[in-house]
Amino acid sequence: MKKLIFGLIVLLISTVLAACGGSNETSGGTDTATSVGESVDYEIVGIDPGAGIMKAAAQAIDDYELQDWTLVEGSSAAMTAALTKAYEKKEPIIVTGWTPHWMYSKYDLKILDDPKGSFGEKENIHTIVRTGLQEDHTKAYQVLDQFHWTSDDMGEVMMQIQEGKNPEDAAEAWVKAHKEQVAEWTKGVEKADGEKLKLGYVAWDSEIASTHVIGKVLSDLGYDVTLSQVEAGPLWTGIADGSLDAQVSGWLPITHEDYVKKYKGQFEDLGTNLEGTTLGLTVPAYMEIDSIEDLK
Repeated sequence: MKKLIFGLIVLLISTVLAACGGSNETSGGTDTATSVGESVDYEIVGIDPGAGIMKAAAQAIDDYELQDWTLVEGSSAAMTAALTKAYEKKEPIIVTGWTPHWMYSKYDLKILDDPKGSFGEKENIHTIVRTGLQEDHTKAYQVLDQFHWTSDDMGEVMMQIQEGKNPEDAAEAWVKAHKEQVAEWTKGVEKADGEKLKLGYVAWDSEIASTHVIGKVLSDLGYDVTLSQVEAGPLWTGIADGSLDAQVSGWLPITHEDYVKKYKGQFEDLGTNLEGTTLGLTVPAYMEIDSIEDLK
């Protein structure tokens, strides 16, 4: 009889423990969504507040009813630093991410599914110039109009910079290694004679890469090129008021949508220089969540 009672007690304890252990897991083997939130202090690490991706991330918080979550403003550099620190320790983190970007090559990351479409469709990067540039600097205008490359091209430059090269040296190395491609951009363009050009860019790794490359190409053609790093608002304002000649970092139709509307008719869009960018909330692959819905 004592053996029977003891067996029943062991069975009961085993059943309770199994039930408790299963209640904290999802089908993916991770803690509940509440635990995911707690593990990152309900924070999404963002970049500069003027960026369109921040507007989209705020929209996602509304769309998915993530009332407990906070979108942390900062910069591209601060975001990647936070990601690197967490990744090296295999800690959870959620950041605003976009491709092309070197972090997707260096780390095993994934962009969370966005079934509600808060981040929109894929975007393209456009070349935007001030009104009158074609008349004032015809040769430079032609080069900017013919500038076009791929995410892989951009990725080469970004990785060199991330690995320690300064942007000028990384751009020079890429230009030397891709002479045929550069020849397509400069086809039919004669040498300049020291005319001044001012290109603006935001401090995103992708735009640092593209602007330094096109700046190097124009410098090699004989232009006196100045590169100015500014926030997105001043960048578009500078193009509109003519204090900047051009930028090759117009993310459309979503990221820079507000600036396009604000300065409509005060700039010229030369079209796409890179196709197929993606915006979204990004996590390390070791986090077993796949969708923004998993954060609810």
